[in-house]
Amino acid sequence: MKVLALPIEMVSYTDNKGAIKPIRFRMQINDEPMQVIKIDKVIVKDIEKLAGNVMLVYKCQSLIDGALKLFEIKYNLATCKWILFKI
Repeated sequence: MKVLALPIEMVSYTDNKGAIKPIRFRMQINDEPMQVIKIDKVIVKDIEKLAGNVMLVYKCQSLIDGALKLFEIKYNLATCKWILFKI
């Protein structure tokens, strides 16, 4: 997987217990048009501390351009921002 650390726009669902489930996100790489990726499956959800920031880490899979791809997205609890970390 290639590390991107790209900020993304996320649509997510939060249940009544506070658990966040990502649904789909929108990203733009360089000058390409915006691309919407639907998250088919969350494989692993984990918590990590990166430079003192607590982040929720989601390892997911989706069908992107006709191929099944694994990727990692992170949610920063302090800033409430999502990033596409690896794809």
